[in-house]
Amino acid sequence: MAGVQAGAPSPIGRLGEPLLRKLSDLLDRAVPGRGWRALADLAVSHGRVRLSRMELEQCSLQVLEPDGSPSRSLLQLLAERGCSVLDLRELLQALEHKEALQCLSPPSIRIVVEPESQAAFSGQAVKLNCLAIGHPALHYQWFKQEKEISHGNSPELVFDPINPDDSGFYICRVNSGFSFSFSQWAQLTVCDLQTACPGSSLDLPEKTLYICTHPQSQNLIVGETLVLQCGAVGTPAPKYQWFKNESPLANGDKKAYVISYVDVEHQGAYWCRVYNDQEVQASKKAEVTVGGKSIAVECTEEDLTSIGGPAGLMEQSTERHFAVDKVALLMGNMSYCRHPKLKAPLMDVYELTNLLRQLDFKVVSLLDLTEPEMRNAVDEFLLLLDKGVYGLLYYAGHGYENYGNSFMVPIDAPNPYRAANCLCVQNILKRMQAKETGLNVFLLDMCRKRNEYDNTILILDALKVTANIVFGYATCQGAEAFEIQQSELANGIFMKFLKERLLEDKKITVLLDGVAEDMGKCHLTKGKQALEIRSSLSEKRALTDPIQQTETSAEALARNLQWAKAHELPESMCLEFTCGVQIQLGFAAEFSNVMIVYTRIVKKPPEITVCKAYVTDFPLDLDVDPKESNKGTPEETGSYLLSKDLPQHCLYTRITSLQKLKEDLTFTVCLHYEYTGIDDVVDERKLVNIGKPLIAKLRIHQGFRKDSCFQRCCAPYGPCLSQAPVAGAAKHCPPSSQHLLPHPYMGFCQLSPAQTGNTKQPLKCHCGVTPDRLMAWQSPWMHPCSSYPSNVPVETTDDMSEELGSHLSGSLRF
Repeated sequence: MAGVQAGAPSPIGRLGEPLLRKLSDLLDRAVPGRGWRALADLAVSHGRVRLSRMELEQCSLQVLEPDGSPSRSLLQLLAERGCSVLDLRELLQALEHKEALQCLSPPSIRIVVEPESQAAFSGQAVKLNCLAIGHPALHYQWFKQEKEISHGNSPELVFDPINPDDSGFYICRVNSGFSFSFSQWAQLTVCDLQTACPGSSLDLPEKTLYICTHPQSQNLIVGETLVLQCGAVGTPAPKYQWFKNESPLANGDKKAYVISYVDVEHQGAYWCRVYNDQEVQASKKAEVTVGGKSIAVECTEEDLTSIGGPAGLMEQSTERHFAVDKVALLMGNMSYCRHPKLKAPLMDVYELTNLLRQLDFKVVSLLDLTEPEMRNAVDEFLLLLDKGVYGLLYYAGHGYENYGNSFMVPIDAPNPYRAANCLCVQNILKRMQAKETGLNVFLLDMCRKRNEYDNTILILDALKVTANIVFGYATCQGAEAFEIQQSELANGIFMKFLKERLLEDKKITVLLDGVAEDMGKCHLTKGKQALEIRSSLSEKRALTDPIQQTETSAEALARNLQWAKAHELPESMCLEFTCGVQIQLGFAAEFSNVMIVYTRIVKKPPEITVCKAYVTDFPLDLDVDPKESNKGTPEETGSYLLSKDLPQHCLYTRITSLQKLKEDLTFTVCLHYEYTGIDDVVDERKLVNIGKPLIAKLRIHQGFRKDSCFQRCCAPYGPCLSQAPVAGAAKHCPPSSQHLLPHPYMGFCQLSPAQTGNTKQPLKCHCGVTPDRLMAWQSPWMHPCSSYPSNVPVETTDDMSEELGSHLSGSLRF
C-alpha cells in the first residue's frame, strides 16, 4: 500500500479506504493520550478546527454501532473542515503516534548491509555491522532479543572481548524521524575456548573456519541412539552437512546428527563438512559399529503353550502399568478465515480438559490456531514428552485424509488447502515415538474424506515397531463427523459419547470399543458416522494408570516447569484511585489461550453518587472488540463455560488468542464518577501490566521451521507442489490469484430436516454440492491485517436425554 508524502497538500478525504481504515483502527486502539480523543483535543488547541462537545460525543457513541469507529467519525469531521494530510501528520507527530505516522509516511530507509550470524571463541573481538541509507538523519539502536543494548547506538556493535553470555539473537533498528526499519536477525554463538580446546591459545584471523568439536567413534547395539556432534567457529557463521562414508545424509544440516534407533545398516564412517562463504573444512571421521543384532530364539512346543496358556494370560491381566507422567495437547479450531466456522470444538476441548485433569494429565488446551501456532504448539508438547510418559493429542476442527495420512487444518489455511498448509498427524506420531513414550493416544474429531485438491503423497520414515499407539478416529475413512448444537453450545457426536466413558478404569482400546458401541446405538448417525479404532497396543495400558516416578529426574522437573509456565495466571489485585474508590481486578482461565478479566467496585466513598469502571486499551495483537468487553454476564462476552465459577456482580471481558501476544499484556482501567450535586463526570485511569499470562509465555506465535523429514511427490496427473518454506519464515497468504479456486465444503456436514424427522425438505449433504454452487457459501477471503512493526522489536455438561435430531448440525469436520 502506497503511503502519502510528508508535504502532500491533499485533503484527508482523498486518502484511500484501506489507509483510512488502518488509521482509524490504530487510533481506536491507542493507549491513553494517543487515541482519537487526544487527536481531537490537539486539533482544537492548535486552531486547526472547531469541534463541539456534541460532535465529540457523537464520535464516542460510534462504538455502540456494529461497525462504528470513533476515529473514523473524527477523521470525517476533520476532512469536512478542510484539514489536509499535512495537518494530520503534524498532529500525529505531536501525539508521537509512530505507527499512525508510519501509515502516512512509509520508511525512506534502506538497509544495505545486514548483520551476519557468527560463531566465535570467547576472548575474540567480534563485530556486527548494519548500514542503512535514507534521510534526513539516521539513528541506530541494537537489540538483544527484545532488550535494548545501552551502548548499541552506532552501525557497528562491537564485542571486545566476546564471552559466552553474549550468545543470542541480535537485531538493529534504524530510525529516521518517525520512520524506522529493522535489519535481519543475526545469531552470535560463543564457544568457551578452554572447554573446547583445553590449554589452547588461538588467535584466529577474520573469515577463518576452525572446527573445535569433532565427532567421536562409537560402538552401539541395535536399538540404541546414535548422537554425533561437530562444532566450529568462524565468520560468517559455519554451516554443516553430515556424510556417511561419501554420501550426504538427509536432514544432516545441523551441528548434531541423531539416529534414535540404530541398526546394523547404520554402521560406517561418519564425518561432517563445515563451510561458509569463505572456506570449507572436513571434520575427522568417526567409525560407528553396531552389534547385538537380534537372533531367533529356539523354544519347544511346551514353551509356546505356556506363553499363550491361561496362566500366562492370568499373569498379564493382573499386571498394573504405570506412567512416568501424563501430558495432553488439545486443539480446537472454529473461527476459520476462509472456510465454514464451527461450534463444537469449544465445548469439546473444554469438557475433555476437565476430564483429563481428573486423570492427572497436564493439559494444554488451545483454540483457533494458525499454521505456525499449531506447529509451535506441537513442538512445545513434544518437549513435555519423555521415556515412559503418556502422551495424548486431541484435535477437533476441519481435516481430511489422503493416502493413509491424516491432516489437521489451521484456521488460516488457504482455499483450497493442501498438505503444505496443514499438519500431518503421522509425522507428529513419528516424533512422539522418538521420545520413547509409554503410550501415544490420538483422538481425531474431524472428517476423513479425500481432499480432491491435494494429490500430495508424503513419504515418511518408517515408524518404530512399538506396542504403544492408539488412534481413535471420530469417523471412518472417507466419511464425515457431525456435531450437536444446543443453544450457543455444541458437542461433536464423538465427544458426546466419549465423555461418558473417559474416566472408566479400562484398557484404552476397550474404553474406545465401548464408545464405538454407544455411537452405533444412535440411530441418527447410523450409516453416516462410526468410530474407527486403530491400535498396536499389546499391554493393558489405560488413561487411569497411576503416575509413578522412582526419582525426581531433571527431565521431570523441566517438564513440570514448562507446563506450569504455560498456565500461570496473574494474581488478583486491588486498585485504589485518588478519589478513594477501590476496584478489584481478577482473572480466570477458560483455556490455555483464553482468559476472563473481571472487575468489581469494592469500595466507594459516600460523596460519590455515580461510579462506573471498565477496562480498555488492550494490545493490538489480541484484537479485543470493545463492543464485546465489560459485559454484565460472562455469556455476553462469548464465555458460556465459566459462569458458575466466576464471582457475580462484575463486569467481564474475554481475551482470546493469548498465543499472539508479543509483549507484556497491558491495559487501562478507567473510572468514571460523579460527586453529589455536581453534574460533571470525573475520569481517572490506571495502566495495568500483568506480564504474559498463560500460553503467552511460550511465544508460539513466532515463525516456525517446517519439518523436512518427509519428501513430497505428486500422484499421476496431479498438480505438482513446490517445496515448503524453510527455516524461520512464518506462513503468509498465497497470491490472490489462488483465491478463486473452488473448494469442497470442508467443515461439519449438516443433517437436513429429512434426516432429523422433518420431511418437508429433501436429504442434502453440503459435501456433494458442485464447486460453482459452493462459491456463494464460502466466507470472503480475508487477508489477516499485516500490522505495522512495533517500535520495540470446572466441567459443564449438557442434558442430551432429549431427541438429538433437532440439534444435529452438519458442519462436517473435513
